[in-house]
Amino acid sequence: GMQLVESGGGSVQAGGSLRLSCTTSGFAFAGFDMAWYRQAPGDECRLVSYITLIGRTYYVDSVKGRFTLSRDNDKNTASLQMNSLKPEDTAVYFCTTGAFSSTSRDCGRRLGIWGRGIQVNVSS
Repeated sequence: GMQLVESGGGSVQAGGSLRLSCTTSGFAFAGFDMAWYRQAPGDECRLVSYITLIGRTYYVDSVKGRFTLSRDNDKNTASLQMNSLKPEDTAVYFCTTGAFSSTSRDCGRRLGIWGRGIQVNVSS
């Protein structure tokens, strides 16, 4: 079946960088849009960025100029490069495929469409 697995999370100081990867299997990755969401404590799960199957990208205003989403169709992987990290970037980050909205109640719940999530901590 379909599987999405996030990796690359961890703890960094403000101003640092992390690269999250979403490694997928079980579906024709090249034919699907991919997205990253995040959920901070006490907040909704919110869309951060998506990349279409032809490589067009969207970023929420708060990460524009700092985050870059890319895809490698040979490796079935979507990667989120996060630079100039801020404490407010602290959250659990989820990757997903399919249709995207500004928020989601399905983050980490519908496995096969969502990954389980990975923690990113940014300290000041």
